Amino acid sequence: MFTVSTAESCTGGNIAHLITEVPGSSNYFKGSVVSYATEVKINVLGVPAELVEKYGVVSSEVAEAMAKGVRRLLDTDYAISTTGVAGPGDADGVKAGTVWVAVCSRTEVYSTMLELSGTRTENIQEASRLAIRFLQKCFDVELRVNG
Repeated sequence: MFTVSTAESCTGGNIAHLITEVPGSSNYFKGSVVSYATEVKINVLGVPAELVEKYGVVSSEVAEAMAKGVRRLLDTDYAISTTGVAGPGDADGVKAGTVWVAVCSRTEVYSTMLELSGTRTENIQEASRLAIRFLQKCFDVELRVNG
């Protein structure tokens, strides 16, 4: 059985919540870091400050570094991360509803950008649901490639 961890910013722990609602999730879910503040991304997850400065906190580069960091920190096979702006307003020049999701395995890192248009709560829920679906797709790809 593969293990999973999460590093969540704009989803605020909702992905971990959805995962742990499933009976038996303790067999594969190790934990989560809710890295809402930039300093937690840098100091706990090990996201290089240079990435934040160069690309912004809402970027594929930061999402991927977050996923790598939590996977390494909690020693899991897979990790999901989210960073974005849930809304209702834009922040730091980033449109509300923009969310980067990354999935990291022991060998690969995948990322995708979501452009959501709901309320803050709807954006958090949709980003969480789509992040889990993205993990499943990445897992399927790796199974096909690596057997």
